[in-house]
Amino acid sequence: MPSPTSRAPEPADTEAESPPAAPRRPARDPYFDNAKYLAIVLVAMGHAWEPLPGSGRLVETLYTVVYTFHMPVFILIAGYFSRGFDLRADRVWKLVTSLVVPYAVFEIAYTVFERLTGAPDFPLSPMTPYWLLWFLPALFLWRLTTPFWLTVRWPVAISLVVAAMGAVTSNIGGDLQLQRILQFLPYYVLGLQLRPAHFDFVRRRAVRIASVPVCLVALAAAYWAVPRTTTSWFFRRYGAEQLGEPAWTGAVVTLFLFACALVLSACFLAWVPNRGLWMTALGAGTLYGYLLHGFFIKGAIRLDLYDASVVSTPMGRLLVSAAAAALVTLLCAPPVRRVFRHVVEPRLGWARKPEPAA
Repeated sequence: MPSPTSRAPEPADTEAESPPAAPRRPARDPYFDNAKYLAIVLVAMGHAWEPLPGSGRLVETLYTVVYTFHMPVFILIAGYFSRGFDLRADRVWKLVTSLVVPYAVFEIAYTVFERLTGAPDFPLSPMTPYWLLWFLPALFLWRLTTPFWLTVRWPVAISLVVAAMGAVTSNIGGDLQLQRILQFLPYYVLGLQLRPAHFDFVRRRAVRIASVPVCLVALAAAYWAVPRTTTSWFFRRYGAEQLGEPAWTGAVVTLFLFACALVLSACFLAWVPNRGLWMTALGAGTLYGYLLHGFFIKGAIRLDLYDASVVSTPMGRLLVSAAAAALVTLLCAPPVRRVFRHVVEPRLGWARKPEPAA
């Protein structure tokens, strides 16, 4: 029995003695996973359309519209999620293991693939990224420059000047596809400047409704432009003179394509579902789909599947599009990610020096 002078512990005493609660990790927003999944589907479909024989004006129109924004919106989202990047040792280490190491592995893998499927002299050239692998060194270099873009005034304007200079100059060279790195840079920098309120704005019902006539106008404009221009502008691999145009047009086209990509990206993001769906879990595995689907596209070319008569028909083109969407969906699925995790997201803890004791 307690004595009259004793007292029960105050609530504050109890709270002081209890261990602090572990901080909760912020919930993952399904909107962005849905956006990444839908963007990677468009990337795969665009790559599947490239080898179509005599694709026709309608397919070229869709190709033009999709290529106007599908990589820009993918890069923009990458920039948005890079806002907290700094040059701390652990983050640089993660950057190397998540981008440089997979780049080296898949550069070798695609070289072996080419040599085994009809090109025995295909060179292994790490400074000349294979087809779709350019995105990994590009994202690596963009992220390294993140602290600069978060510090400087007018970052988007400065990045547009850099991109325009890249489009005007035709002698940059092919190392790491630097033309693409420079010309796609503004989308990454824009992503760094975006905040949740910007995405909340494009998710409003009014924006979703307004996007419908905008997309119809974009389709009509692309249909008109197909026979009058080249889609090589959308690849950002060349300067204006390499495309047979005066150098100054590179700056004009850079600004024009940036404006078009910005508008169509907003239209795309306006229609991305906000809630968790079957595609949400796939959004976390888009890098797997991106790196792996190239084997199947190139394999179909090597097997002459694009020469089949059915592929030249409207139904065949729909089948190619559906097959590309289904393929990249499968490659983003958790079972595939478990198999390839060690090459796409290697841990490599054994290669890192232990941190010094405090």
